[in-house]
Amino acid sequence: MRFPAATWAGGSLAGLMVVLGVSAGLAADRSFPYDDTLLLEAKPMKGSKRVPILQIESKGEATIDLWCNSVPAQLVVADATITIILGSPTQKQCDPERMQADENLMAALQQVTGWRRQDDLLVLAGERSLRFHLSSN
Repeated sequence: MRFPAATWAGGSLAGLMVVLGVSAGLAADRSFPYDDTLLLEAKPMKGSKRVPILQIESKGEATIDLWCNSVPAQLVVADATITIILGSPTQKQCDPERMQADENLMAALQQVTGWRRQDDLLVLAGERSLRFHLSSN
């Protein structure tokens, strides 16, 4: 069966538009999650339901709720690289285990050099990888 050139061209154009649409959708899913809230992939510490939360604003300003304290941050993103500059954390009184967990998480965040996104997961790569899930709220 032979198809007229106009039909073939129209079908090819429609196919190309579908492929470009899917590619754009995949690219959007892999973009840096500005204006999002992300939860650290971790189990809550004993006696709490809290896990660290990363709130990222549109220009890279962020707030990180740690295991005990919160810390302001600036995220500088360029392609697949990232630098996290932490401010001074709040100074709440918590048990020593939570305070140490805050220190460990801040140290890991400062060593992050790269990022990648897989659907609702943001992976911050450094000496230790940190995995954050987009909040469903």
